[in-house]
Amino acid sequence: MKGNTLFIGLMLGCAVSACSTWEGMSEREKGAAIGAGVGGVAGAAATDGGILGTVGGAAIGGVVGHEVGKRQED
Repeated sequence: MKGNTLFIGLMLGCAVSACSTWEGMSEREKGAAIGAGVGGVAGAAATDGGILGTVGGAAIGGVVGHEVGKRQED
């Protein structure tokens, strides 16, 4: 299961780093992307690579990251 968690973490990291339009993104969008990546990795680690934990963590992390980014814009 640790291999799955590492794989998911690497894939999320690649997805975030592959954003070629990072400079054009607002703070909210950046926060949501980073939050989703971190939340997905945390959810995968907490559930030993479970799909529901990974997706749930990514969703919650995206929402939290969006809200943090919104506060940074203000």
